[in-house]
Amino acid sequence: MREAKRYVLAAGGTGGHMVPAAALAAELTKRGHRVALVSDERGVRFPGLFEDIQTHVLPVGRFSGKNPLNWVKAASQMWRGRRMAGELYKSFDPDAVIGFGGYPALPALLAAFKQGVPTVIHEQNAVLGRVNRMVAGKVDAIATAYAGVERLDSKYRRKTHLVGNPVRAEVLVLRHRPYPMLDENGIFRVLVTGGSQGASILSQVVPDGLAMLPIHFRRRMQVTHQARIEDIDRVRAKYAEHKIPAEIATYLPDMPEKLAWAHIVIARAGASTIAELTAAGRPAILVPLPSAMDDHQSANAKEITEAGGARTIVQKNFTPSELAKQMQRLGLDTRGLENAALRARGCGRPDAVRDLADLIATVERGHADAPERGEHAR
Repeated sequence: MREAKRYVLAAGGTGGHMVPAAALAAELTKRGHRVALVSDERGVRFPGLFEDIQTHVLPVGRFSGKNPLNWVKAASQMWRGRRMAGELYKSFDPDAVIGFGGYPALPALLAAFKQGVPTVIHEQNAVLGRVNRMVAGKVDAIATAYAGVERLDSKYRRKTHLVGNPVRAEVLVLRHRPYPMLDENGIFRVLVTGGSQGASILSQVVPDGLAMLPIHFRRRMQVTHQARIEDIDRVRAKYAEHKIPAEIATYLPDMPEKLAWAHIVIARAGASTIAELTAAGRPAILVPLPSAMDDHQSANAKEITEAGGARTIVQKNFTPSELAKQMQRLGLDTRGLENAALRARGCGRPDAVRDLADLIATVERGHADAPERGEHAR
């Protein structure tokens, strides 16, 4: 019987950090281990992800802006968070701490360094995030979602392992379901999502862009659109004006089923979005968030776009006419759309959560060996 161990997962409170952390928590629990989550107020309340997991909120200091007083306050909160994490470790006694990025992960990792607890970080994006850059030199192992990760120093190559980005089991099962049947006269289903934070630019552009498509194509279209609460009435009115059947919601609790339902997805290029598209095999039109740190969403979109599974439109060029043009190129050719779905699927790494859990199992105090499965990042 496998020895039960204890693990602390530390993650920032956005979907990009919390979803892979939740997938890992489920895998470790299935293996018979105990798991605790450290995050901020947003993270511990994330709907449907950590309902049966012990959770802890730590003070979070965000080092941003030019005001020195803000930095002093952030440092004070961070050190207070480190002390609280240290107290948690005395009672929970973790075998390892796994950080998923975001400032809430930093005090948990700092406390682990101080107490000699083994550490692993997971980078979901194609650019190493700020917190992961700060701790990369001290952790025992670095797990990545992409073969090439920008801003990851080559001197850490020996402890860097390509595992992919874990997705929820409900999304992973879509990999074994066929792409939805589509014929020239059947309903064409479009999913529009801006990720956990929503995206106003999609609400501004997509309804008018879809309205510019040929009438025979528009008449067979059905849309599910996730919109911010402040945009929802305007978006609903736009679709009604264009006579396009649309379901509008601020949150989609059944996102895996919506993904299974969709023939094409129009979305941001967040890490979890890309991971789910490639796990399920769904073609997409991606609009990377231009304000994302280090433009990491553009980097995230590169692999699937180059493979032919998606088309990327930079936000400054994301107009109704450009969207209509790309939709016609991708959506009017049934065989082309199915081929794009296969190419998107080919970018997926369905064993990500297994390989990440296996990597963690190799980490002992002060030492990490390469896992049997997975690849070294190149």
